[in-house]
Amino acid sequence: MKSLNNDYYNPLFSHIYVEKDVLDHPRTQEILRHFPNAVVIEIIHYKDVFCRRGQQYLLQHNSQNLIIAQKEDNFLYEGAPVCQSFGNSWFYYTSCMMNCVYNCEYCYLKGMYPSGNMVAFVNLEDTFTEVENRLKEHELYICVSYDTDLLAVENIFGYTAEWAEFVKKHDNLKIEVRTKSANKRFFEEHEPSSGMITAFTLSPQYVIDAYEHKTPTLKARLSCIKLAIDKGFQVRLAFDPMIYCKDWRKQYSDMLKEVFESIDMQRVIDVSVGSFRISQDYLKNMRRSEPYSAVVQFPYENEKGVYQYPKRIMQEMEHFLVGELSRAIPAEKIFLWKE
Repeated sequence: MKSLNNDYYNPLFSHIYVEKDVLDHPRTQEILRHFPNAVVIEIIHYKDVFCRRGQQYLLQHNSQNLIIAQKEDNFLYEGAPVCQSFGNSWFYYTSCMMNCVYNCEYCYLKGMYPSGNMVAFVNLEDTFTEVENRLKEHELYICVSYDTDLLAVENIFGYTAEWAEFVKKHDNLKIEVRTKSANKRFFEEHEPSSGMITAFTLSPQYVIDAYEHKTPTLKARLSCIKLAIDKGFQVRLAFDPMIYCKDWRKQYSDMLKEVFESIDMQRVIDVSVGSFRISQDYLKNMRRSEPYSAVVQFPYENEKGVYQYPKRIMQEMEHFLVGELSRAIPAEKIFLWKE
């Protein structure tokens, strides 16, 4: 599967499962409008389909389908230890969608979920209400696209735009939208907000071709980043996760050369750096579903329940990247993940 140069990925869901209680929801109807040829199947609860065993192969075999549902609880989760908080005290994430249209071999979602199907929760207002209730107590920093790539499918769901409008109403709220997409259309059609950060995950083209299937090329991502910055959006560059590979030093050097030539680093709000790490339970599941993946089957070391590269490799990679980035951006803007 080659990497893409287009703005976003257009999934072709042949079947769409819809919970009975949200069949007539306006968002449901708008989503279905994009798939006039899909078979729509009414269900009682999304878990009846999503939690069936043996579904991890769906994404690998391009058989991914969509489930439209209503989120009933757990509208906000505390940020996980393997994720960066960027100095924010009240760090949370939320899942208005589960699973991703991209097929990155190393993605933790493959170890987290029993299915490769996507789930879209259409009752966003309930999440917004929960956020507003928390904001009465303290400020919030919320990652809204950890369990999916919202911008990659923005043309279908429009959730990024809804979050962008919501954050404008709350001075004590900041959101991060993380993406590997190159969705220029979003930045051309919407106004920037001081409360929204778009974090673009960047990898060497070798890593993209080898492991980040269906995602846009590095060139396409950089072109989108330049446009977003020029339009006034706050942009974070995420060199996270770093993936160990043959000639990794050359691969990451070539990537940074392309980054520095394409982007004015002084206009980037900050960057994040971190080598690949993952929960031991997730990796165990991933190794069953990705038996031939070099990145998944690598002999990682277990440190307090988190699998990561051996310390020598991890430190060498991270220190190299931080050193190179320090030539282009102040050290205080470089966030290195630490245990």
